[in-house]
Amino acid sequence: MNELDFVNNKNCIVIAEACDNHMGCMNTAIEMCNQAKLAGADVIKFQHHLADEEMLEDSPMSDNFEEPLYDFLKRNALSLDDHKKLSSHCDSIGITYLCTPFSYKAAMELMELDVPGFKIGSGEMTDIPSLIKIAELGKPMILSTGMSTLDEIDQTYNALKDKAKSLALMNCVSEYPPVYEDINLNVINVMQERYSKATIGHSDHTPDLYTCFAAVALGAKIIEKHVIIDKKTPGPDQSVSIDFMELKSLVDGIRKIELASGNEKSVHAKEEQIREWAFRSIVTIKDIKSGDIFSEDNLWTKRPGTGIPSAKLPDVLGKVAKNSIKANTLLKEEDIS
Repeated sequence: MNELDFVNNKNCIVIAEACDNHMGCMNTAIEMCNQAKLAGADVIKFQHHLADEEMLEDSPMSDNFEEPLYDFLKRNALSLDDHKKLSSHCDSIGITYLCTPFSYKAAMELMELDVPGFKIGSGEMTDIPSLIKIAELGKPMILSTGMSTLDEIDQTYNALKDKAKSLALMNCVSEYPPVYEDINLNVINVMQERYSKATIGHSDHTPDLYTCFAAVALGAKIIEKHVIIDKKTPGPDQSVSIDFMELKSLVDGIRKIELASGNEKSVHAKEEQIREWAFRSIVTIKDIKSGDIFSEDNLWTKRPGTGIPSAKLPDVLGKVAKNSIKANTLLKEEDIS
């Protein structure tokens, strides 16, 4: 399996985050791979949970969970064999399989699949001992930064920047869903300046596409978005997931933004013919006799733009008419003494 190359990739990498919205059903997980491919995503990402490795059974839960996460994972987490089947299926249809290990042991198991990289969730962002061990496995790492301060990101970045094969940091807000005032998209630019050895992306938990588009315009090189087959069905991330028609709109929009993101200002070929009629030229607004003095009483600017450019009017005022000219006529250079 080819490694995930977010350093040299010219286009933004779009990751469809399946999370656990498959609810433990392999048929659903496989269909999510198929739909992500059809939508044009670059990557479909799953999660590898070993509940006893990542948490205590009685770990407290936030109010976005309807049951203890430990119980949910024991019932719905995919097995390593399931991940092997998903990875093989992704290879067969031409989409990159990626997975988040929620423990070092889970990362070690995923190495059996020769995964193209590791996506690390925000909850593990400050677990530097585990992150260093995962980095030493020699795979590219994408790391979300929700719930973290810049000082905490600094510590993790400094620990990984020379150990990870390649490193990406994802701007992220771990609210489900977030209020827009908390997203602070311009942190993307702060991270670009602050973490020069990392690729900067955006992991989005809003229920729509707007902030993803803005993130790409700001220079995000990776976009991660939660997906679900049907938003009416249950799922742990259902409230922050888009369906696959929306994913297609996301990919299409990102590709159009990329095409539109040049920095060269010039007159394009298709503008030339519009420029001819839309720009303005110096024209007579009264009949002018030879010898008359040009003034704002007898000259002004009108379309089309095929005569003397309107910007030159101040240079013409005060000069003498060489010829007699009818009103509403484009002024010519040979009409000026």
